[in-house]
Amino acid sequence: MRLLVGGYTTDMDGTAEGIGLLTAGDADSTSAGALSWRGTLASAPSPSWVAKHPTLDVVYATLEGAGAVQAFRERGPDQWVALGQPTPVGAAPCHILAGRERLFVTCWGDGQVVQVELDADGGIRGSVTAAAASDPYAGYDPEPRVSHAHQSIVVAPGVVATTDMGFDLVRFWRTGSRAPRRIQEVTLPRGSGPRHGILHPSGHLYIVAELSCELFVLAQDDAGTWALVGGTPLGAGTLDGDTAAELTRSSDGTLLYAGVRGSNTMAVMRVTGEGEAASPLALVEAGVDWPRHHIVVADGLLVAGQRSNDVAALPLDARGIPGRPTTRTEVPSPTCLLRLP
Repeated sequence: MRLLVGGYTTDMDGTAEGIGLLTAGDADSTSAGALSWRGTLASAPSPSWVAKHPTLDVVYATLEGAGAVQAFRERGPDQWVALGQPTPVGAAPCHILAGRERLFVTCWGDGQVVQVELDADGGIRGSVTAAAASDPYAGYDPEPRVSHAHQSIVVAPGVVATTDMGFDLVRFWRTGSRAPRRIQEVTLPRGSGPRHGILHPSGHLYIVAELSCELFVLAQDDAGTWALVGGTPLGAGTLDGDTAAELTRSSDGTLLYAGVRGSNTMAVMRVTGEGEAASPLALVEAGVDWPRHHIVVADGLLVAGQRSNDVAALPLDARGIPGRPTTRTEVPSPTCLLRLP
């Protein structure tokens, strides 16, 4: 199994040199076998998030410190080269949602949501910025809050949801035209800080809140309008000052896994009912310092430790609860793991 690794370079106080390559097990493995760091594939300044084009051998990276996105094409075994020049998008872009014809880029620094158009070869040919968010809690704080867009999620054909942890919003956009058109927004509790989310097979949208370490559940009514239908803390063992990071689900959709930085734990949540709720099941050690990102593989979790400069493989027991790391390898300042086909 091959994985591309995004990371922070010196401009973001990291030790990476660009997009790197990590292998787990042998080339045909689907499990978290022995991990091996293969080095840097493409030099780039702080490619903190990496996303692959759905059909082309092209990947896109957020150059977070530079406020730009960059396309890379696979030129040969374990070698990627820049495709075009970096394209400015906004302050501190931190996530890319890659489609066949366009990218959705969310910018943590200034809250911008940017739609980037692609050409037939996967290269970047232009961009447009969506309408800015407004703070639904304006006036509650002595100083104005700052918008922090963080992630984009496809929730239906032609519809994308974006999180804004600065304004506690989930916004919904109609895509496919020159500029995204906002069709709705859902306000979450003040100060919760919605960060990342996933669409569950049941149709519910789960959002993990970075600042309050909670999980929120959104659902559509018969008219297609989204609303908040539930929420729960990630677990009784989270500490003051903890911040939640990535959210993933088990292959069968019965469990959710959220990384918690600070106490450096993984929260395991059980999906209940018809998907309209989730309850805490376990809170276990993440095996790394500052679990920035993680992915689920056939027999475990791969967890990127941004501050411990490593990636660890945590086995899953029969209940789906992660155990202690079975293998790990040194990786410079990892912030994102992307499994290649």
